[in-house]
Amino acid sequence: MAAASVLALIALLLVQLPPMVGEELDEATVERMQWHAEFLNGKMTRLQHGLGQRNAEQSDFAWGALLSAAFKLMQFLTVAGYLVLLFRCCLWLRKRIRQRYSSDGQKSSSSSSSRKKEESSRSSMEEVEEEEEWKEEDSNDKEHLFREHIRCSARSTAQRSQEVETLVGNLLGVFQERLSKSFFVVPQAAIGVGSAFEGWSPRVHDALYCLLVPLKPSRGHSFHLEVGTAQEVPAKHRVRVELECTCRRDARGEDMLCFVHQPYEALARDQDSSLLSNLCTGRYLDAQKTARWFQSLVSSAWGEMPHSPHYAMRVLPSRRSCKLELTHASGRSLFVELLFGVQQGDSDIFLSSQAPEAIFTPGTMWAESSAVAEAKFFSHVARQAPRNTVHLTCLQLCARTLVGTGLCPYTLKTVVMHLLNTIPASDWTRASFLMRLQDVMLYLRSCLEEKHLNHFFFGNDHLPEDITLPPAFQEAEPINLFQCLVQDAEAYNKALRELEELEGRLTGLLLYGV
Repeated sequence: MAAASVLALIALLLVQLPPMVGEELDEATVERMQWHAEFLNGKMTRLQHGLGQRNAEQSDFAWGALLSAAFKLMQFLTVAGYLVLLFRCCLWLRKRIRQRYSSDGQKSSSSSSSRKKEESSRSSMEEVEEEEEWKEEDSNDKEHLFREHIRCSARSTAQRSQEVETLVGNLLGVFQERLSKSFFVVPQAAIGVGSAFEGWSPRVHDALYCLLVPLKPSRGHSFHLEVGTAQEVPAKHRVRVELECTCRRDARGEDMLCFVHQPYEALARDQDSSLLSNLCTGRYLDAQKTARWFQSLVSSAWGEMPHSPHYAMRVLPSRRSCKLELTHASGRSLFVELLFGVQQGDSDIFLSSQAPEAIFTPGTMWAESSAVAEAKFFSHVARQAPRNTVHLTCLQLCARTLVGTGLCPYTLKTVVMHLLNTIPASDWTRASFLMRLQDVMLYLRSCLEEKHLNHFFFGNDHLPEDITLPPAFQEAEPINLFQCLVQDAEAYNKALRELEELEGRLTGLLLYGV
């Protein structure tokens, strides 16, 4: 019976060997080992006491021999158990050493490559400092990669904008030479307007490059602008064409008839090139007739262009502008829209032929446009702001996310212009990109909730000095661009839902890149 107890105790010892937990012995395992040791000691004591009582009758020799054999077997098995534990510890240490060597190898390879990079960059301390600054500012990899992608697309758009300006400039040069002795309108140098020329186009490969072509009256004619009030919806702006006396004005000795004193003779001679006969409806300049005339002129003059062998030109349908698709020999296409405008005095405000395609607008009605003033404002900010400001990055990111919603990109543009007029340009740095982006969204949400967003130029006293506005703009009360939301509850609720969708898209782009 005693031998059975000893064997049971030894078996318990072997079964309760400490298990390995993870890569090292945890505290719970150590406590269990101490408890088992105390338990075994107590068990041995009780066993010795029990053996002494039960075997008192046996001889001293038999008791001593049994107890000695039990103790020897106990010592053997204990040593064997600890040898097993030691063996398992050796296996664990070997595994750790292999992992350490592999990680050290990776670190040594990466450190050697970084050492080479450091040695090659030591030749220019400025580059090293700029790289350190970049790493500090761009702790968020997703944000950095996304901004870098936007900057690359902006550079590509800027290069194509210069290319478009060159092509259109050459085209207008051909026009001016052709029309120098006619009585049609005279196109002036085109002005790049819109997102592509301002540097925040939401599209890259299929960006629309808009240029406004100012129109001047031909000899013997003058333009008189009839500007409606800003409160009129739609506003009624028209360009009235008047005839002027040229009897004493012709200093070139040409045989020119006066449209005022010799109207019938002049019209009979120059009927095909008469401004009133071909481009006007009644006494008012017609935007649709002007667009058709300009489109036919482009088609006939393109062959005289120096770049015509390198580009295939196609005139796209448009009622009030001239849309062109220019395909390079490489297969790359440029989409260009030429708008027509009549300047209000010496200001940066024009009456433009641009009008919503979905709404019928009579040909004699022109829209008041501040596109040139807006382009000059962004140019002013670019001159004043430090290098690598992110105001265009914020605007482009929001505009790209806006695609597919009912919110208008011009709304975002107006919000950013208001913020640029409030927040100093020095606070639009790369490090404050997320903060400025949050400002844009908070400002937009505030305006939507209040149903009020002021037009940027009407009644604004804080504009750069190089932007010239007509007196009516300077003296006018601010115009609410969200007035339609005040009158239409359904449109207001839809705008709020689309704003929430826009915020969700922005969050997804910044966090997950999708």
